[in-house]
Amino acid sequence: MSLRQADLAATVRLAVPVVVVQLGLMTMGLVDTVVVGHVSAEALAAVALGNLYFISVCAGTWGLLLALDPVVAQAVGARDRVAVVRGVQRGLLLASILSVPSMLALLPGEVVLPLVGQPAEVVPTAAVYARIVAPALPAFLAFVVLRQTLQAMARMRPIVVVIVAANVLNLVLDWLLVFGLLGLPELGAAGCAWATLVCRVLMAAGLLVAARAELVPLLRRLDPAVLELRPLLQMVRLGFPIGVQFQLEFAAFGLIAVFMGWLGPVAMSAHQVAIVLASFTYMVPLGVAGAAAVRVGQAVGRGTPDDVRRSAGSALVCGGSFMALCAVLLVGLPGPLAAAFTVDPEVRALAAVLIPVAGFFQVFDGIQVVSAGVLRGLGDTRVPMVVNLAGFWVVGLPVSLLLGFRLGLGPTGLWWGLVAGLGAVAALLLARVASRLRGPMERVVIDRGGRSL
Repeated sequence: MSLRQADLAATVRLAVPVVVVQLGLMTMGLVDTVVVGHVSAEALAAVALGNLYFISVCAGTWGLLLALDPVVAQAVGARDRVAVVRGVQRGLLLASILSVPSMLALLPGEVVLPLVGQPAEVVPTAAVYARIVAPALPAFLAFVVLRQTLQAMARMRPIVVVIVAANVLNLVLDWLLVFGLLGLPELGAAGCAWATLVCRVLMAAGLLVAARAELVPLLRRLDPAVLELRPLLQMVRLGFPIGVQFQLEFAAFGLIAVFMGWLGPVAMSAHQVAIVLASFTYMVPLGVAGAAAVRVGQAVGRGTPDDVRRSAGSALVCGGSFMALCAVLLVGLPGPLAAAFTVDPEVRALAAVLIPVAGFFQVFDGIQVVSAGVLRGLGDTRVPMVVNLAGFWVVGLPVSLLLGFRLGLGPTGLWWGLVAGLGAVAALLLARVASRLRGPMERVVIDRGGRSL
């Protein structure tokens, strides 16, 4: 396989709007962090912990819904409209079912968070944050389904419009509700939660309006096959490993945050600053991974393996190159970057130490997420789950605990464990991609007549 300029251009054309959407989603959290960081270190830590709680509960659910990537993208490539209709409708059905237990799991924050050793002064506000955002979960999962469907169809403009509007609204609501402007009550960290609730609900509604030409024909009439148990369970079997993979990865990063909480509010706040920066840059290869899943999936649906290989290669080049540039930036400018997030001198000093470590795992992070996107487009979801388990939980977390506590390196040691884990995941997933691109590439078909998953 040799990459052509046209392959890179095609990947970039689709990846750019996907990246804009990913950055837009991340910017909402970034704005929350910046705004509440000007309240206090405790408020910043509470928002970080509340958001972490939300992600830990819901990561597996929205990961499962990414089964839509291979299902819809491959159906689009095969020009199978019936499969597209059934895919999006099954996605919405699964989102409705799964949102109930996830919402309930977000309610007992005062009980759950102390069990993992979080600071007593942070727990009450973090628990309130989680309870406020919980009712928005059904709308958020519906947004995920609609977004993945449009993305698999390469219809990105409506998603970009909705994300830009949501960011403007989130910024306005944050300033109004956190600081109590224009006669509104001063809610502090809880103000971020209310802003998030409103924006997540309106994002789903806005996408239905902005993309009505694409979505309404898919949703106008319920296909009776959507309610059949066997194909629904097959879709769950395809998406379940993705959900577990997401849950394992977020849980690993979440445990690092928990360990930071053991070291106090300053360590937790500094970790939040550094992880927001690292997560912000991560949105670009994550967007490239989404584009890779779509282009690879559509090529599999068309039955053109050479296009699959070129799509995969161009995505890996784009994602890896961008993260290499980000690594240079994070290693070279830690002080000014930390100062942009907080006025607390202790938090700023510790964040400036952690940010360069984040720079070291940027390339690994880019390679692993793009590789996972390529494999998702192929319908390969089980092996990445096993790789994720091995890399983060067999390598990364033990190294973090060893360096952070046993060898006394504290927050910095915990982050070097993340570097080790990401390096292991990247190497293993890249090897899996190389193996799959040399083998057969069959379409995933959920309904009767398709291959067994």
